[in-house]
Amino acid sequence: MDPQARINQLFQESIESKQQAAQLLPEVIHQAGQMILNSLLTENKILSCGNGGSAGNAQQFANKLMNRFEKERPALPALSLNGDGSLLSSISNDYSFNESFSKQVRALGSEGDVLLAISASGNSANSVQAIQAAHDRQMLVIGLTGYDGGNMASILTPEDIEIRVPSHSATRIHEIHLLIIHALCDFIDNQLFGID
Repeated sequence: MDPQARINQLFQESIESKQQAAQLLPEVIHQAGQMILNSLLTENKILSCGNGGSAGNAQQFANKLMNRFEKERPALPALSLNGDGSLLSSISNDYSFNESFSKQVRALGSEGDVLLAISASGNSANSVQAIQAAHDRQMLVIGLTGYDGGNMASILTPEDIEIRVPSHSATRIHEIHLLIIHALCDFIDNQLFGID
């Protein structure tokens, strides 16, 4: 295939995936935004985690809350659990990689906080354990998943929220997860600060 035609095809696949997600996800994204907003209004914080591309998305979300999204505003309390490489390697070496997030949730999480756990497959063992730890700490959970929701979907409680991207392509799921993160940031800014 001609390289430019292939590039155009990738754009079209991304557009089609986003159009399908736009039909299914706005209501649940709004619910997740409201959960985060409620947590922030009660002076709680948001923790996020993920692996690989999901780690980048988790960091992006925490960065946009702590620093800024598109407009100037006060910092919001958010922390990515995969931002400290030394800590992750320490936990992984001394215990297990599967505990790399859950130990942090148990140390930093409090009742009323929200955990944003991101996994394209929904099967990342350390994210699953982070959700279990969040439940132990009386935290609420938002799961960003794809495919069939995986193991993460099976342990979410009725109080939690799953935003499942309707795709079986990890690349498309990661792209849409980033768009969801930006939609959440936009919602939070608008609701808290009236920023359009």
